Amino acid sequence: MEGRSSSTAARAEDLRVISYGGGVQSTALLVLAAQRRIHFPIFLFANVGDDSEHPATLAYVRDHAAVYAKQHGIELHELRRYRRDGTAETLWERLNQPGTRSIPIPIRMANGAPGRRSCTADFKIKVVGRWLREKGATTGQPAVVGIGISVDEIHRANKRRSELYEQIEYPLLDLGFRRDDCIRIISSAGLPVPPKSSCFFCPFKTVDAWRAQRRNEPELFIKSMRLEVELNKRRAALGRDPAYLTRYGIPLADAIPEEPFARQESNEDPGCDSGWCMT
Repeated sequence: MEGRSSSTAARAEDLRVISYGGGVQSTALLVLAAQRRIHFPIFLFANVGDDSEHPATLAYVRDHAAVYAKQHGIELHELRRYRRDGTAETLWERLNQPGTRSIPIPIRMANGAPGRRSCTADFKIKVVGRWLREKGATTGQPAVVGIGISVDEIHRANKRRSELYEQIEYPLLDLGFRRDDCIRIISSAGLPVPPKSSCFFCPFKTVDAWRAQRRNEPELFIKSMRLEVELNKRRAALGRDPAYLTRYGIPLADAIPEEPFARQESNEDPGCDSGWCMT
């Protein structure tokens, strides 16, 4: 079972929500909704787990976004994935579950290519979808789901598949706003600009982000290294080749050495499915 939250007065026929990721674009949508420049009275934050989301994202959502939303009459629900027995499940728990054969994150093969992933679908899209269906969204009467994609990343809009019970809209595209506009909107509302949102161990993290984690958040970097080791122990037991959290085809500790200028950054995959993790 996925996505439990407090009740809301919304009716299915006018169910308009923003898939809130805790990043710059979706926080700009929160400000625009508070200013009544867009009509989205409900924001849904699918938390993949307090042990999985980056702590800075969780702190921003709870200490800034939730407070701002309440002040302006906007509902912000923090949703979680639930198992059939009613207990909450986190992405970190699934990754570290003994005997699990599949790896839900896009861990990278030796050639740097990311593997298949189910983390976004299972812990974000399905969690939000369950909430919408519980509130009455159907194929005949779909909910409107706003996604925070700005003009400078318009290519990501085509990657977001619409479910039968939802109608996808892109308010920032409609308004012609770029990421810089989003930052300006957030700052003008008196809010701090949020950090980029993702799981702290996400294989789509840029090299610069990994460097910053090793330098500034060594405890998270150590956990990421241990996760990579554990996943490869499991792959070896199944007779599979090693896989890694970066595209360099070597262990994380070697790919991201302590010296600050060991490698030059290059193009990197922009992140999770459009509008669900990295906005």
